[in-house]
Amino acid sequence: MSTKLEERQKQRQDEIITAARHCFRASGFHAASMSQIAAEAKLSVGQIYRYFSNKDAIIEEMIRRIIDYRIAEMEGKTQTDRIPQVLAWRETLSEDDDALMLEMSAEATRNPQVAAMLAEADARMFENAATHLKKQCPHLSDERIRCCVEITAVMMEGSIYRRLTPQKVAPEQLEKMYREILNMLLNAN
Repeated sequence: MSTKLEERQKQRQDEIITAARHCFRASGFHAASMSQIAAEAKLSVGQIYRYFSNKDAIIEEMIRRIIDYRIAEMEGKTQTDRIPQVLAWRETLSEDDDALMLEMSAEATRNPQVAAMLAEADARMFENAATHLKKQCPHLSDERIRCCVEITAVMMEGSIYRRLTPQKVAPEQLEKMYREILNMLLNAN
């Protein structure tokens, strides 16, 4: 019996998250209200509060889901070989997730709780990427691994932002240069 109840609760949370994603994309986190989210989810505001204590709790769950998805996509893959291609061709796992993460970053400049959530999410991603890279490049020191992850994160996050503008250089040329950069980072002593 409790399994059915848990499944129903999970389904409701999923519906609320889906509605919130839509509202946040349309209005931004700051401007989207709980009543908008409730209307989009076809629920009352009171029903939403059964599942999430406030809008920040919805944001926290959304961040957790996006980061969990990204970490799961990293598992078992040799990412270093694909990074130059992903960067040069501006590939993405989810344009919607990327846009929401940009929106969350903007909200973090106004809301210390969201800033803390993003910092925690970044730490999870960073540690996961460092562990993954250490398996691929055991010859690198831990400090070098952390530097490589930081530089790669800057390139990846910059590419997310750059997707908003027309690309000014041929992707084939960029891919070669990104490959050179990664080779320099990963093959140094």
